[in-house]
Amino acid sequence: MKSNKTIARFAGAFYLAYILASVIADLIAHVGFGDAPKIIQTLTANPAMFRVGFVISLVSALFFFLAAWGLYVLLRPVNKDLALLFMALNLIGVTIQCAGMLPLYAAIASVGHISSETYIFVDVFKNSVVMAQLFFGTWLFPLGYLVYKSKYIPKTLGVLLIVDGFAVLVWFFQAYLLPAYPQIHMPGLVVSFFAEVGLALWLLIMGAREDIGSTSSC
Repeated sequence: MKSNKTIARFAGAFYLAYILASVIADLIAHVGFGDAPKIIQTLTANPAMFRVGFVISLVSALFFFLAAWGLYVLLRPVNKDLALLFMALNLIGVTIQCAGMLPLYAAIASVGHISSETYIFVDVFKNSVVMAQLFFGTWLFPLGYLVYKSKYIPKTLGVLLIVDGFAVLVWFFQAYLLPAYPQIHMPGLVVSFFAEVGLALWLLIMGAREDIGSTSSC
């Protein structure tokens, strides 16, 4: 069996890779936080670069799932049912994210004759990003709880992850209920940065202690 440190560093490496890939995809193609006009502008001005961002975004989804799997293996001894729950919520979110990329690929195919359908494709993609946040937010609750209850990851990170879950859900509800006020969810991005980047770096650099077997599994 792999050591605790190996599993922790596996999860941390893929979590950090997911974050970095998401940022790169957003920077070069606005695939992520970018609004529809920015996506269309990049798509028409530099379709080759947009394709690169598209691929990186898909790869980031794979990285996120692998990070979740590593966390599942690491935290399963704390409570296997809650570990399975956060794994399932992550998988649903990743599935929605990847499915939402399909209409974006259709938008790529329409380069050269941008039409109203192209904007519809991009809008569907943007909505899929928001929909995924319902699951990417709720997965943080069982994850944060298990991190808090574990004896080998700082409790502070567990608390931050739970707060991050609320912050992501604020984004989800704001996007659908108060779309004219995006500033509502902006403070939550700071929480997300410290919670998720902090967890990824701690796992990658510090690993976890080897006493995982002494933790309760009920």
